[in-house]
Amino acid sequence: MPLSEHEQRMLEQMERALYAEDPKFASALEGSGLRTYTRRRVYQAVAGFLVGIALLMAGMVAQQIWVSVVGFLVMLGCAVLAVTGWRKAPKPGEQPTTGAAGAAGARRQTRQRRSMMDRIEQRWQRRRDEQGGH
Repeated sequence: MPLSEHEQRMLEQMERALYAEDPKFASALEGSGLRTYTRRRVYQAVAGFLVGIALLMAGMVAQQIWVSVVGFLVMLGCAVLAVTGWRKAPKPGEQPTTGAAGAAGARRQTRQRRSMMDRIEQRWQRRRDEQGGH
């Protein structure tokens, strides 16, 4: 059963108070959650990016184009992983959005996307109507 909005606000206030009062204890309670996982993923992506640079340079020195292409693709893939992992990582003191709070945030984000899509569709329809009328 999801929490009511009042209960969600109370829970968030308690979490913020816990982090403000004893951040070390709050971090220990959090454990190795999403933040640690995403941080580790970003570090792995950076290491992979460096390996890609090494492959790119080795391919150029050995005059093997395919090694350079593989190195570039490794660099590109690792850069994408690092950027997406960095964006998804919650800030310190922020809880990952799961459960009812995550569902409410997802609904809000979907609503914002939907309103943006509605505006785009309205503009498209207006343009079609204007061009069709001439």
